Amino acid sequence: MARTAIVPRALIKNGNLNGATGAITIDATLVTNGATVAAAQPERTLIRVTNTEASTNVVTIAAGDNPPALRAGQGALAVTVAASTGVQYLGPFESDKYLQDDGSMSIDFETGMTGAIDILLLPRGSA
Repeated sequence: MARTAIVPRALIKNGNLNGATGAITIDATLVTNGATVAAAQPERTLIRVTNTEASTNVVTIAAGDNPPALRAGQGALAVTVAASTGVQYLGPFESDKYLQDDGSMSIDFETGMTGAIDILLLPRGSA
């Protein structure tokens, strides 16, 4: 199955974004297929993940393809999110570790995970 595409929400300098809108629900389909961020800008990408399941779960940012990610061999980033009310912020990232050969980033979720994911794009000059 194809990964679910998530479009980052752009933060604006001296501005704001509503935290209640824009998040994508982590459901069985998203867990099975994973997510992708097309035309990713890893150095400007911040990911917020919540876990509503009663056990801890792992969110993984997949290692990139070499090339373009020359340090992809260092492996993926796997982050444990606490049970029930866990919140984790991931990023910004390095292109030379996480960028796929099609210019995307790939995100995977542990089986059974529920919650939400929100991908934010930091303004230029802030990373």
